[in-house]
Amino acid sequence: SYLRTLEVAVFSTMMLLLIGYPIAYGMARLPSRWRGIAMMLVIVPFWTSFLIRIYAWINILQHDGLLNAVLLALHLVSRPVAWLSTDSAMYIGIVYSYLPFMILPLYATLVKIESSLEEAASDLGASPLQVFWLVTFPLSLPGVGAGVLLCFIPIVGEFVIPDLLAGSNSLMIGQTLWMEFFNNRDWPVASATAIVLLVLLIAPILIFDRLQRRQIEAAR
Repeated sequence: SYLRTLEVAVFSTMMLLLIGYPIAYGMARLPSRWRGIAMMLVIVPFWTSFLIRIYAWINILQHDGLLNAVLLALHLVSRPVAWLSTDSAMYIGIVYSYLPFMILPLYATLVKIESSLEEAASDLGASPLQVFWLVTFPLSLPGVGAGVLLCFIPIVGEFVIPDLLAGSNSLMIGQTLWMEFFNNRDWPVASATAIVLLVLLIAPILIFDRLQRRQIEAAR
């Protein structure tokens, strides 16, 4: 369960970074009058209950749900795809639920980067790709670190999404703890599992705390 949980958490966090970084970058480059609207669009899902949003995905991903209807209408598939009780459904639910946690710290870092630094790199002959990799991305690393840890830590202990969207083969630590506590009533094993999970998360929690302290000091 530990290896499976870490595998899901690492892969989900990588997908969140790959999806969230371009969104945050685009938001930071918007005119000031549009940034507030873009921020609202990111935050709006938080206004709905987490469970309601996951149950909505169950309806979307079911055999005759919206996703299959769209794929069939676009002739991308010849028959409905089985999405529920698969790893794909679990990753979709995780990425959807945690994407704002990746976008917000990235946006907060990217929007503070002085455009004059990028302009100076361009004036010195750097291509747009070089400007991004040599100037923008290194300066955004604090936001990348904060977003990665802010997503990775809760995903490791995630229970609801794997339980509702994934199959029985995708047992994660959160589900194992639930089973040991409430089904098997084996509290010593459950407690030992929880302690091991806590030990695994101590390092990223300390790293996240250090990054937060650095950001606070830099803001001063």
